[in-house]
Amino acid sequence: MDDIFEVEQEIYDKALLISKDPESGETIDKAVYGKLVKEYGRLLKQLRRTIKLSDRATNDLSASKNDLLDKVNIDALTGIYNRRFMEDSLKRTVKSLTRTGGSLSVLMMDVDFFKKFNDTYGHSEGDVCLVAVAETIKESLARADDFVARYGGEEFVAVLPNTDEMGARFVAGRILENMRARKILHEKNEAADCVTISIGVTSGEVERSNSGDDYLKLADKALYMSKENGRNRYTYIHFGEDE
Repeated sequence: MDDIFEVEQEIYDKALLISKDPESGETIDKAVYGKLVKEYGRLLKQLRRTIKLSDRATNDLSASKNDLLDKVNIDALTGIYNRRFMEDSLKRTVKSLTRTGGSLSVLMMDVDFFKKFNDTYGHSEGDVCLVAVAETIKESLARADDFVARYGGEEFVAVLPNTDEMGARFVAGRILENMRARKILHEKNEAADCVTISIGVTSGEVERSNSGDDYLKLADKALYMSKENGRNRYTYIHFGEDE
């Protein structure tokens, strides 16, 4: 980065060599002149230090702002996005896809018999379980634009922009498979001997009349159907066909 005081520094360097007033040509009182030059140099150094401190303060403020945004948007337990971020992002995604065209897929997920897990192993182990579930879902997502958020309790939501039915089914299947592969013991799970999840999936082309809540409601209905049919599975409902 160039020195923003380059001109001032040049004036200071030349001033040390001048013994006559450049305008009148009269000899300068060197004692007085020397003091002025030294004072100029001192002020120049002080100004440089002030600018450095200001830049440092600006950087610290920017870092604090980013840290605050993270705390507002991130779920404290699992480290993934929270419901507030998910709902705001889903609104923006729907609005964007309305303009550009494209499919949106939403997955609603719930840990099977999680209350029984807590009752059997304790709430501390329940927290560990939720962290593992969040990590598994996040690692199962295919693309950078996809994200997962903790919706509340043991419920999670994944938002997959520009993803059609085939892509949504693929992700749902991979989440189920990866969750089973974790082999987290759950003796009271009536669907398996380890921790499993149930998933509701919906996808469809976004139109102006659609909202993020519409996708969430249909994904939630599909999730309910997964639970009714034995859990540890996903159910797909094409967006619009159930209206």
